[in-house]
Amino acid sequence: MTLSWLGHSCFRLEGKEVSLLIDPFSKDIGLRAPRIKDQIILVTHDHYDHNNTEGAEAGSMIINGPGEYEVKGVYIQGVPSFHDNINGAERGPNTIYTTKFEEISLCHLGDLGQESLDEKQVDLIGDVDVLMVPVGGKYTIDAKEAVKIIGQIEPKIIIPMHYKTPDLKIDLEPVDKFLKEVGLVPEKMEKFKITQKTLPQEEMKLILLSY
Repeated sequence: MTLSWLGHSCFRLEGKEVSLLIDPFSKDIGLRAPRIKDQIILVTHDHYDHNNTEGAEAGSMIINGPGEYEVKGVYIQGVPSFHDNINGAERGPNTIYTTKFEEISLCHLGDLGQESLDEKQVDLIGDVDVLMVPVGGKYTIDAKEAVKIIGQIEPKIIIPMHYKTPDLKIDLEPVDKFLKEVGLVPEKMEKFKITQKTLPQEEMKLILLSY
């Protein structure tokens, strides 16, 4: 499986037969909107920087909300959560997605705003190999809260997202604060190729992707 970051909270998972896209954004955020060529599209919530499915092919499966799904051999679970720390009163709901993709368990937290997960959410998320976590604060959890959430999930690999990058018009904190808080030396790369055999067995790994 190859994992690519397309900017903001948007990732593409490419396997031998299936491609999955998470949180495609509008060009209005200042970045080049991704070209949608994927069979499966996940939307964590209906904000313009996460739900731009325009251009999706007619046969594509668009998943937008909690529930259990299986598409082309990929198991997907949407876990209900909130975009803020006051039960969605300010920014509404958010869906955390877990996927089983070519024997790799991945979790994308979307625009999680809760400062911590509750026990039911942790149980539903389960064991995670790769965690994609927002760290830019302001609209989501910040660096310190992200580290707390990581401690609850205990993934093998962490990939930060939803932070300030060049040309992004949304006001977020840069990734530097998170890097200091998490205390791990990042491995920087453009694309992340991963198999079950190459997963870290002991120490947690931090991957910093570029787009």
